[in-house]
Amino acid sequence: AWGPARGRGRGRRAGAPRCGLSPPWSPAWICCWALAGCRAAWAGELPTSSGRPLPPCLENDYHFEYTECDSSGSRWRVAIPNSAVDCSGLPDPVRGKECTFSCASGEYLEMKNQVCSKCGEGTYSLGSGIKFDEWDELPAGFSNVATFMDTVVGPSDSRPDGCNNSSWVPRGNYIESNRDDCTVSLIYAVHLKKSGYVFFEYQYVDNNIFFEFFIQNDQCQEMDTTADKWVKLTDNGEWGSHSVMLKSGTNILYWRTTGILMGSKAIKPVLVKNITIEGVAYTSECFPCKPGTFSNKPGSFNCQVCPRNTYSEKGAKECIKCEEHSQFSEEGSSECLERPPCTTKDYFQIHTPCDEEGKTQIMYKWIEPKICREDLTDAIRLPPSGEKKDCPPCNPGFYNNGSSSCHPCPPGTFSDGTKECRPCPAGMEPALGFEYKWWNVLPGNMKTSCFNVGNSKCDGMNGWEVAGDHIQSGAGGSDNDYLILNLHIPGFKPPTSMTGAMGSELGRITFVFETLCSADCVLYFMVDINRKSTNVVESWGGTKEKQAYTHIIFKNATFTFTWAFQRTNQGQDGKKMALCTNNITDFTVKEMVAGSDDYTNLVGAYVCQSTIIPSESKGFRAALSSQSIILADTFLGVTVETTLQNIYIKEEMFPVSPSQIPDVHFFYKSSTTTTSCVNGRSTAVKMRCNPTKPGAGVISVPSKCPAGTCDGCTFYFLWESAEACPLCTEHDFHEIEGACKRGFQETLYVWNEPKWCIKGISLPEKKLSTCETVDFWLKVGAGVGAFTAVLLVALTCYFWKKNQKLEYKYSKLVMTANSKECELPAADSCAIMEGEDNEEEVVYSNKQSLLGKLKSLATKEKEDHFESVQLKSSRSPNI
Repeated sequence: AWGPARGRGRGRRAGAPRCGLSPPWSPAWICCWALAGCRAAWAGELPTSSGRPLPPCLENDYHFEYTECDSSGSRWRVAIPNSAVDCSGLPDPVRGKECTFSCASGEYLEMKNQVCSKCGEGTYSLGSGIKFDEWDELPAGFSNVATFMDTVVGPSDSRPDGCNNSSWVPRGNYIESNRDDCTVSLIYAVHLKKSGYVFFEYQYVDNNIFFEFFIQNDQCQEMDTTADKWVKLTDNGEWGSHSVMLKSGTNILYWRTTGILMGSKAIKPVLVKNITIEGVAYTSECFPCKPGTFSNKPGSFNCQVCPRNTYSEKGAKECIKCEEHSQFSEEGSSECLERPPCTTKDYFQIHTPCDEEGKTQIMYKWIEPKICREDLTDAIRLPPSGEKKDCPPCNPGFYNNGSSSCHPCPPGTFSDGTKECRPCPAGMEPALGFEYKWWNVLPGNMKTSCFNVGNSKCDGMNGWEVAGDHIQSGAGGSDNDYLILNLHIPGFKPPTSMTGAMGSELGRITFVFETLCSADCVLYFMVDINRKSTNVVESWGGTKEKQAYTHIIFKNATFTFTWAFQRTNQGQDGKKMALCTNNITDFTVKEMVAGSDDYTNLVGAYVCQSTIIPSESKGFRAALSSQSIILADTFLGVTVETTLQNIYIKEEMFPVSPSQIPDVHFFYKSSTTTTSCVNGRSTAVKMRCNPTKPGAGVISVPSKCPAGTCDGCTFYFLWESAEACPLCTEHDFHEIEGACKRGFQETLYVWNEPKWCIKGISLPEKKLSTCETVDFWLKVGAGVGAFTAVLLVALTCYFWKKNQKLEYKYSKLVMTANSKECELPAADSCAIMEGEDNEEEVVYSNKQSLLGKLKSLATKEKEDHFESVQLKSSRSPNI
């Protein structure tokens, strides 16, 4: 019921909105009065079940929201009670901001007063945008859809394991695509109030995986803006960016990858981070800065990364410094780490530019930023610098003009590097090219870098260092870093005499190299044409003697030649060498002379890791194996349980077994420790019975961890083989009886299907036994049935004949009795006196009961039967 007006006004119910501002029966008008009814309940003005009045609402008891926009573009701001809060007196609904309204970057919409306010310190806002930069888990709104592409083999139903376990995997600062041959889509749906855009950063280095980004509307139709949906490849270690304009309305964003497996080739996944979507509705709150970042100014639209040797927690206003002497941290860290002791990997040597005396100095420097400590036990110190040596001459084609650097010869001149440039004789032209023989400084068209797929420890380090008459690989940050050296050539110009020749050699590159490795190592030579994709031309593994390699150029284009060197874990920091057998390195090496076989130990490992690297050489595809690492050299135990000595196997990591036979788990451990695995590596092998995979069977890894490990320290394998099945017993087969033929029956023994056993007992031989055929018993039954039928017919005829005789005798007896009765002497008085009744009655029993007939048959009486007559007289009642 409407109550009286409060204060001044025209009798409006307290708390009711003024609904007369909109035309009657308009959507906004109907919505307003519906809200008024709801407000009455919220305000406690409607009766409650308890009948008691509700307490008044405080500001912390409710929050504001906007209603859906109507056709006229208007909406209302209403107060919504928080969950589990009962109160009365909520604020009145008021007309809200227009539907297209949004705040600027660094601001949020303060719903109470409907005004834009600046974000506080430690927070940020994109205004009308949202950003996803934390990938510890899949953010709300994102979903994964996995399918298997149709091939000539068949659709996805024909794939035995399907793609149920394929998905994009969050990795902290980025999200990683699948590594198998499934098609997996990362999907996010967003509704834009105005036109905007989507922006994201990515790494896409493997052309054996297809990566596409496209947009659909709410009708599942691709937008016009996704015509060029194929994302471009990026260089190793580099993050590219991609942006697409979005239209207002519903936009469904798809990041889709499809892997193409080529034999044993491992696919490098696509990495995506920092997804930003602009054009969404207002934001009513600011987002806290993630750990490792900070915001020290109000109204920030992003958070800054904490510098080195500092850290921050979530929502930080500033970064906290690490303890300078004993701790360090990388950029954007959320914690500080202890500084390790210095080793030979923490410094490098360089040659200074030539001085006026033609001398160069050998200088030793710590790798920057320096994170090690020299004052710890077993730490080494920096070798003394300053030793002077003669400078090498300039490279051919360059000359020294009296300064400490070399300069290229002017056009039309030449030099061998030791003399000044001279013009070419008449009728001759200089042979253009680069010839690097001396390495005092890195040439201007070359650059060096360090790259690691798993971490960023060596980012910014020099992968190669100049060393006088050669250039050598640098220290790197870890054993599996790729040390990169790039040579950029903008184009080739053939000699005038060869201009116009078709199919001839346009140029060539020749280099001399050698590799000295105490463990497995690989040197790759790669070529990139016009910055499209980098392909491996040739590779060399292990120690190689000094040799030359030449690559012919037939096309005038922009070339980038790349040398990538990768080493693996080495015993004793590579100082000592053990005898390596079957790709196994002895990590328990003793102090000995390099090359001596007297003190070498052979280590048998249960599990080894090898990295398979694709290569295209001379038109053939090949796979190169490198980086052999011991994953397990100690057997811990075997059990059907999923846990042993702090090593756990999660059942959801592998597909469910179709049999009731429990999987058997083998647990191993390696005592070798690394910087990433301070407690060593461990391995768990799940043995599963699978009769369809005989012999060695098939080994697979978890789909969520395609490399066999999710953290690099614990490895999981599923080994399916018939050899893992239990031994066969008499319970694993059953017998089948054959038909009885000619008095003999054959019994066969067959295995139960499916067969979940192997070896053990063999099937019994077939058994032959005597039997009576079904035809014999059919004949016996037919004979007995026929005899019974004849006997029944005979008995029926006999009883019928007997009955006829009895009827004849009976009728004859009745006739005889009647004739004798008429010849009896006359009675004293045959008349019936007045008042007397004729009580005498003669009853003839001319029928015999069935029991009597049977008795007569049993006694076989042949004489005539007498008929009994019952006489009844009034004078003789007892007779």
